Formats: sequence, structure tokens, C-alpha cells
Amino acid sequence: MDSKELQPIKQRYGIVGNCEALNHALDIALQVAKTDLSVLITGESGVGKEIIPRLIHDNSLRRTRKYFAINCGSIPEGTIDSELFGHEKGAFTGAIGEHEGYFGAADGGTLFLDEVGELPLSTQARLLRVLENGEYIRVGSSEVRKTNVRIVAATNVNIQHAIRDGKFREDLFYRLSTIPIKMPPLRERGEDIILLFKLFAMEIAKKYSMPDRITLSPEAEEVMKRYKWPGNIRQLKNLTEQMSILLRDTRVVTPEILSDYEIWPTIEEKGGLVRVGHNSEAHNYQNEREMLFQMINALHREVNDLKQQLSSMPRAGSSFVEGEMPVVSTPAAMHPAVTPSPMHAGAPLHPAVTPPSRSSAMPESAPYAEEYVEESLSIDEQEKRLIIKALEKNRGRRKKAADELHISERTLYRKIKEYGLDEQ
Repeated sequence: MDSKELQPIKQRYGIVGNCEALNHALDIALQVAKTDLSVLITGESGVGKEIIPRLIHDNSLRRTRKYFAINCGSIPEGTIDSELFGHEKGAFTGAIGEHEGYFGAADGGTLFLDEVGELPLSTQARLLRVLENGEYIRVGSSEVRKTNVRIVAATNVNIQHAIRDGKFREDLFYRLSTIPIKMPPLRERGEDIILLFKLFAMEIAKKYSMPDRITLSPEAEEVMKRYKWPGNIRQLKNLTEQMSILLRDTRVVTPEILSDYEIWPTIEEKGGLVRVGHNSEAHNYQNEREMLFQMINALHREVNDLKQQLSSMPRAGSSFVEGEMPVVSTPAAMHPAVTPSPMHAGAPLHPAVTPPSRSSAMPESAPYAEEYVEESLSIDEQEKRLIIKALEKNRGRRKKAADELHISERTLYRKIKEYGLDEQ
């Protein structure tokens, strides 16, 4: 089904957007609506999964029957069996009468189980029985009841991981996901982000009788399209409402304004990094301390390695029994005295490394003796070297590199830009 054919459906349910992944999800929902197959909708929190089961029910043969939407994560574990399957009078403390339960009330209709991944294992076993043969038993009863309910489930949990961890039944997963539908996250919807922003801005201006709605500059539109949107559509709507109310001096949103709301995306292209819409960052002294300690430890390891290499070399003109390790007296100067400078941005760190003196233990004529040149080990050089090593080790993946360096991603991005590593 093409975009034009889907347009009436989008208008009916208030769906905004035209990205391919969204159209594909709607197309599958319309195709499966005429059947009684179970559907499992997956996607991150806030992507709009709740629209799909309503669309399926309204376009099915059950559209004249009842439709119930239950958030499984909001019902306490001790009462969820009673809520879903009902209970008999006196089945537990407080059960002063019979309760039909959703499976009894929705007989002939559709039941939407949102956050199905939060169901306890005992309830999952009951649900599996309903899906297999339509049978269930009320809490406190021994009578088997029948129900004819269409199940549509949704979750933002990684079900495969939940199965691996023993938190979700694999057989139930296969029963629920006869027809899987994946809702795309907002960050993958491109121009839909701008369309949604315009819709929310118009709605809030109308709701509060504002003379004009907020708009985005072209640069701000690029920032919005490249931001990750961890909260998806909910986050976008919340941000639009905030700016609509709080922006008084201007109604045009710029990248600088977005940065005040912590909207600053990162773009990774060809191993480089570009910061958009954010010019400065509050200095984090804790991050600098962590970086300094990393540098000091790395320097200490390198000096110890050098000392061991020199200690294992034979002295010129000396003789020793084969198989014995020659002993070389290591000057005290080989042990570096590392004293970090005050912890502030840009303060250089000069480890006091004194070159070894030529002595009888290391004669000038020794074939392995080389001129020792003191390195200028400033904080910038050491910091740059550590960042390069971390990036190479993690194949350019900045999040893992930042975790290894014990600094935030934002600090790592700033350092990469500062040292020009994004241009290499």
C-alpha cells in the first residue's frame, strides 16, 4: 500500500509522518487486521505503539465488540492474575464478590496487552494457555472457562534478552509474535521530526491562544533531525511545549537555543566527529582528574617496562654462567618521581624523569647503550596519545573509548575536536 492510500488512515488516527518504516508498519497492521492472528508490536518507549492495536481492532471483524487496553507493567504482581482472568468470591482477602476479569469481559473482542514483557512468569503460563486453546481459570476456581479474544501485545523490552535471562517464556514469545510489527524510533524518521514539531507547536499555540507559534531555523532543523531522541515522540512533544511557553524574546528556535535544552547531536562520518548546535561545555574537573590519573598510571607502566628491558640486557665485557640472569644495578633515577600539577584545564603535567647517568654498570662503550632523550610529556600530549590509543583499540567507537577512559562522551567529543582528531 503506497503513501497516498495510507493517508486517510493517518488522518483518522492522527498519525504524522511519511517515513518508509512507519508506512511499512501501518501496511502490515491493515493486512493482519482481517485475521485473528496474534500480533506483537516492538519498539522503544514513546514511539506510538498504542496506535497499532486500535487500528487493527477498528479494521477487523471484531470492530463492533469490546476493545480493552491494559498496561501490564502498572498492575501489581499480586493482583494481575485476578485483573486478567477474574476471581471467585473469597478467593483471597478482600475478594468480597466475583470478578469477571478482562479475558471474560473482552470475549469476542480485542485485548491489547501493553508492556507484556513485564508479566510475571506464572501469569505468562496462564496467558500461553489462553493463546493455545482459549481456556482460562479464574483465581480461586477449578472451573475451566472459554473465551474468544484477539490478543495484540506490545513491549519495549528486548524479548530475546529476557528469554536468555529466564524472564520471559520462549514458547509464549512465538505464540505472541505470529505477526511481528516494529515501530521505528524517532531518530530514524528524518523529515517526520520536523512535521511533528510543527504539529505540536501549532496545537500548543492554539490551546493557549498564542499570537504565533514557534518555528525552527534551517540550522535548528538539521540539529533536530540528527539528535538521538532517547524519549522519542514524547520527548519531542515535551520539548516543543517547553519552548512554546518559555521563549518570549523570539519565536524562531536556533541551534543555540536548542543547546540550552541539551539538544546537541553527534554525527559520526568516516571516523570523524562533528558537533552541531553546541559551542561550549561546562568544565568538569572530575573528568580532568580521571584523565590525569590514567596518564600517570600509563607513564608509570612505561617506565617500569623500560627498566625491566634494561635490567635484562648483559653488561659489555661481563661474563656469566649460561642460564643465569645478569644483575644490572639500576640507578635510582630510573624510578620516576611523578607529581601531578594543579587540576585545572590546560595545566601541563611534567613528570620529573631524570635520565640515567653513565656509570660502571652502564659504560659508554656498551653496544646497547643509547643516548637517552627526555620526552616533553605535557598534559596535552599525554592526553592526546591516550585518546588516540583508546579510539584505535575500540575501532573508532567513541562511547566505548569514553567508558575506557572513564570520562563522559561529551568530554571525549570536546577533546577530539580540540586536538583536531576529527580531521585525521
